[in-house]
Amino acid sequence: MNKFYYFRMNVTYQAFLSHYSGAASTVLVVTEQGLKLQLPASRFRSFLTQLGVKGRFRLTIDQNNRFLNLEQVG
Repeated sequence: MNKFYYFRMNVTYQAFLSHYSGAASTVLVVTEQGLKLQLPASRFRSFLTQLGVKGRFRLTIDQNNRFLNLEQVG
């Protein structure tokens, strides 16, 4: 059974590039349920615009806590 976690991000373009451009960089997010999750910054590169990474996201993981999908939902 898949699990879903929702969280918001608001990181400027410059901050994302300067802090998360390294291959091993991770992003720490706090879900709407208050759970802290650490995700590879590379998972957010497809969402990077001139304004940065902004919006509400849904993370989908499987029963073994393995990444399945990350999508912007708002």
